[in-house]
Amino acid sequence: MPEKKPVPEAERRRVRQIRLAAIVMAATMVLWMGAQLLGGRLGLPVQYAFLFDLAAIGALVWALVVTYWVWKERRQS
Repeated sequence: MPEKKPVPEAERRRVRQIRLAAIVMAATMVLWMGAQLLGGRLGLPVQYAFLFDLAAIGALVWALVVTYWVWKERRQS
């Protein structure tokens, strides 16, 4: 059975960052869709829908930036 090579700390950090970004993207979409559904059913004002939209956009932009940083760092190494 071949031995596993030790994974460098930088690669582990990148994997953790990408995993976190993926979790944020998935959770954001589920929460955003739930908020839209719940807001419509409860008859919340439209301002709340825009608030949910802005929060989702913020989370997705953050995940995109983290993904870009990891991609850029991986290209350099």
